[in-house]
Amino acid sequence: MHEIEFLKVVVIIFGLASLVIFIFNKLKLPSVIGFLLTGIIAGPFALGLITDIAIIDILAEIGVILLLFIIGMDFSRKKLIKVKNIVLIGGVLQVGITILVVVGILHFFTHVPYNQAVFVGFLVALSSTAIILKVLQENDQVESHHGKISLGILIFQDLIIVPMMLFCAFPSGRQHQHWQ
Repeated sequence: MHEIEFLKVVVIIFGLASLVIFIFNKLKLPSVIGFLLTGIIAGPFALGLITDIAIIDILAEIGVILLLFIIGMDFSRKKLIKVKNIVLIGGVLQVGITILVVVGILHFFTHVPYNQAVFVGFLVALSSTAIILKVLQENDQVESHHGKISLGILIFQDLIIVPMMLFCAFPSGRQHQHWQ
């Protein structure tokens, strides 16, 4: 029975997304916004066509896997090596400066605890690979110089998530201090 529910959700998503994207293409609106709108319409807070959170989580994981697979197909090793210095320097600078600015604003100006400010800095430093990749594809700019650099920095961000998660998992050394 659970498999039937899963297939029903997939059919709803593809059917509704096809309709919304058709309309968005006619109106010359970005399809990324159409996909977001599809989720809002079908999700539990609008029409409630999809309410099973477990199925939503599974589909989200499949989506991330497919997205990373597509990025991997678009980015050859040779292309990545060609822009590696820009990617590494740009990625480190973008992530590092963003974290420092957010920590500076939150910790020093609003007195948010340091560990919470760093955590928010981590979140702000990361971009949505899915949205940026889709926009680059729609504008036929994936193969452009700035497209390659952007994707390289996005890949850097996707990889830096692991050390960020490890950093967040380390205790601060204080008893009973939790992330709030």
